[in-house]
Amino acid sequence: MTEQMISGPSGELFTRVDGPEGAPWIVLSNSLGASSGMWRPQIDMLTGHYRVLRYDTRGHGRSATPPGDWSFDDLVADVIAVMDAHDVTRADFLGLSLGGMTGLGVALRHPERLRRLVVADARADAPEAFRENFLARLRKVEAGGIEAIADATLETWFTEAWRQANPDELAKVRAMILGTDPAGYVRCCHTLRTLDYLKDLGRITIPVLYLGGDRDAGAPPDVMHDMADATPRGQFELIPDAAHVSNISNPHVFNCSVERFLTGAQEITQPAHPAKFVPQGT
Repeated sequence: MTEQMISGPSGELFTRVDGPEGAPWIVLSNSLGASSGMWRPQIDMLTGHYRVLRYDTRGHGRSATPPGDWSFDDLVADVIAVMDAHDVTRADFLGLSLGGMTGLGVALRHPERLRRLVVADARADAPEAFRENFLARLRKVEAGGIEAIADATLETWFTEAWRQANPDELAKVRAMILGTDPAGYVRCCHTLRTLDYLKDLGRITIPVLYLGGDRDAGAPPDVMHDMADATPRGQFELIPDAAHVSNISNPHVFNCSVERFLTGAQEITQPAHPAKFVPQGT
């Protein structure tokens, strides 16, 4: 494992590399309000096949919060900078929510840099209700900081049953959310309100796996199914017993789906007990 700050187009970006040297690369991109630590339940599985490159999205975790307005093109440029800094010519890509949307942008703007793409719990457009939701969120953060949206975020990310069954892990995830720079959160909310990739999905030529939690209200399964239908080499798989952050809610099924797609394996052997969420730095 190596950790490194790299120079992005608009500020420093935190990166972490795990897995064997010489293995093919995969890049992981986190959701709004999270950090690269959100991928801990996937690392053991992924490092069995990959050199894993994680980074903190600008304004999140240990990455800088550049001033001004941000666009999805800026988030895409950060990915390219992260890949270039680690001499990654081409990679697979796994992103969730904001990270999945960023992956769509990379596939559209720089298709030569990706082999395969996994988009989890994300959508490709910003209808009015979506835009209003993020406007309300950013206003709450501007008024009361990240604490003002932390509990509501957890209710969106996880089912009530999961929250009740996993109090210790829930506390760790809450701490990760609270570690987000409020200014970074607000600027990403503004960026999300400009999301407009749905009309372009037909131009994505690489294989794309769309994954969605069956209880995800932010990126409903029917929306993701339609995204897969609009993508020439797209497919959709449902993650049961999961809300918006399906990689933590149900890591066993999530990992099986990702590994099957990325390796082409028909049967995947997984541990009897799913990996636990561990915050960044552990």
